[in-house]
Amino acid sequence: MKTPYQNIYKILMLNRLIVLAVVICAFIASTFSLWTAYTTHKNALNSAFAINTDGSIIPLTLVTQKENFAVEALSHLDLFHTYFYNIDASNYERHLKKALWLGNSSVDNLYRQKKADGVYNRLLQYSLVQKVLNIDSKITESNGIHKFMTTTFFEINRGSIIDTYELVSTGNLMLVDRNFPNNPHGLLITDYFENTLKKIPNKNRKK
Repeated sequence: MKTPYQNIYKILMLNRLIVLAVVICAFIASTFSLWTAYTTHKNALNSAFAINTDGSIIPLTLVTQKENFAVEALSHLDLFHTYFYNIDASNYERHLKKALWLGNSSVDNLYRQKKADGVYNRLLQYSLVQKVLNIDSKITESNGIHKFMTTTFFEINRGSIIDTYELVSTGNLMLVDRNFPNNPHGLLITDYFENTLKKIPNKNRKK
């Protein structure tokens, strides 16, 4: 003989099965959503920017950052050395401010040393024009550390006299977050050091 309690028991069992099925489905759906979001985010980080033929950055174009590292690194080094050494009385503050965004404290320390030595005061006092002629960088990778050596040719125009110099500098490159427009390549120069500076005859300079 069936009693009302037996019907209630069956209803409770059915409700329990329904709730359990809903919880399992929700867990599967949440797990799949998290996996999809993670995969999409990872792919976006590696393919969010394009490199133009001149090394400049084009945001929101899907490319692989790793494949373009060499192009970006060379462009970053060109940009830094141009800002740091291509200066005159009218632009040196603006150029140096931009250069400091591209390097860490080693660059800032060099800037402060040059400032203390009166380099920029002489630039203003004698209206000197320091112009970069050529930048040649070589990058090597070892144990995940990217090292560079850059040879920069620049001339200093003193009016009636133009002297040409060859500067060899070294350092490392570290990946950081991109910062438009201050640091578009997402690289930071570390351990920067001016190794040698020598005056060369103008007829031997690179163009």
